[in-house]
Amino acid sequence: MEAEGLDWLLVPLQQLVSWGAAAAMVFGGVVPYLPQYRDIRRTQNADGFSTYVCLVLLVANILRILFWFGRHFESPLLWQSAIMILTMLLMLKLCTEVRVANELNARRRCFADFDPHHFWQWSSFADYVQCVVAFAGVAGYITYLSIDSTLFVETLGFLAVLTEAMLGVPQLYRNHRHQSTEGMSIKMVLMWTSGDAFKTAYFLLKGAPLQFSVCGLLQVLVDLAILGQAYAFARHPQKPVPHTVHPASTKAL
Repeated sequence: MEAEGLDWLLVPLQQLVSWGAAAAMVFGGVVPYLPQYRDIRRTQNADGFSTYVCLVLLVANILRILFWFGRHFESPLLWQSAIMILTMLLMLKLCTEVRVANELNARRRCFADFDPHHFWQWSSFADYVQCVVAFAGVAGYITYLSIDSTLFVETLGFLAVLTEAMLGVPQLYRNHRHQSTEGMSIKMVLMWTSGDAFKTAYFLLKGAPLQFSVCGLLQVLVDLAILGQAYAFARHPQKPVPHTVHPASTKAL
């Protein structure tokens, strides 16, 4: 009798928690990029941020949206993909503008050149948009032709989450190559880690497709590896090589 009397409180509370979790899924993914975006604008230097992170997330979320047409999943995950695509385009726009402003007398490169040596290193934001639209168009057309194949749909879902799981790999590789995390926002990586842990728990509790949970765990491991790099390089910093520093090449963060 007492439990029934509390239903009027528990039911709305559960609904509120559910809405809060959904909102966190939709918008939580973009929060880690806010400090990085702010610092790039403040310093006018994007050297510490790998734009290949944007490429990975654009590909992953376009594939995830296409996967939804073959196998519906939680609506918050669909909205999260749309918000993330918009956020990555804004990050690309800022990074491109800053890089071009700092590269005086640099040769202009564009998507239409189809030069693999300068892929994703173009001089105009419009070229990145053209590439994204072209990829979405080709992937969308292939999905339209193969939507009735269960094997194709499941493979598409696996590729979407596996690509997203590789999100931190460009940053991990950049840190390893430079033997430094200078210019990388530690706040961003900490937010990646907490967000990916929350997201993986959400997948498990909501019964999302198995691909989502497995690749979510992989993402958390990559995040922890990047944090491990930050700790290791902070304890054993590389000796700086003397050189003349241009004002635009100072530390990003």
